[in-house]
Amino acid sequence: MDIANRTGVITGAGTGIGRALAVEFGRHNGNLLLVGRRAEPLEETADMVRSVGGQAEVFPVDITDPGAVDRVTGAARRRGPVDLLVNNAGNVRAGRLEDLPEDDVLAMINLNLTAPILLTRALLPSLKGAAVKHGSILLAISSGIALTGLPFYTVYAATKSGIAHFGEALRRELHGTGIHVATAFPGATDTDMMTSSTAGDDLGFGRRPVAEVVAETVAGLRAGDHEINTAAATRRKMQDLNKTDPLAVDALLAPRLKALESAVRTHRSI
Repeated sequence: MDIANRTGVITGAGTGIGRALAVEFGRHNGNLLLVGRRAEPLEETADMVRSVGGQAEVFPVDITDPGAVDRVTGAARRRGPVDLLVNNAGNVRAGRLEDLPEDDVLAMINLNLTAPILLTRALLPSLKGAAVKHGSILLAISSGIALTGLPFYTVYAATKSGIAHFGEALRRELHGTGIHVATAFPGATDTDMMTSSTAGDDLGFGRRPVAEVVAETVAGLRAGDHEINTAAATRRKMQDLNKTDPLAVDALLAPRLKALESAVRTHRSI
């Protein structure tokens, strides 16, 4: 895939992976609508995009609010033919399922799963139209937890697995349309989203720099990959084991359950 001269939307563009992806597309003459809840970090991202030669407009909105998807879609179309959509916005709340507040459960489902499905649905006609000339890109940021479900991340795992299988099914549905549907599976990444967790490499949460994760994601897009796994080596070993012997992963995690629960009990980005 050619990532140059793309016009489209990046959600969760104020920080972390979303910001770094925006700058990368901006470096290749991207014309971007930057979506997120807070205006100030979006403006910072926009300045970074412009500094590398791209164009950017900020659109502060909670994408889960009623009518937000339609407003974002309208703003995106006004910028030109939409040939890029990056569904990156997400949130997390770790903890035992019975202890999770209902509001946090719904917040994860609404932002991680419902909103990207609805935004994709709304922008599909534009993506299809633009794909006729040089192909469109539809990228979702899932999580390594979608590949190996981890304790204390039950709802988060459900949403990230959901968006991954949404992409897989949609890729097959859109075969021949020129829309390249890709899903990225980052492991623990050194972003603001992770600051409230104390889980480290000893518990399988060794964090990779954002720049490395985004570089590998963009390289995967350019190579035409549909599934882009940027997890650290230790997590990949667990993912491989989970494919062949999932009960062995259960046994591997069992002695660490108390330590893991303690390390992630404050992990919340909602």
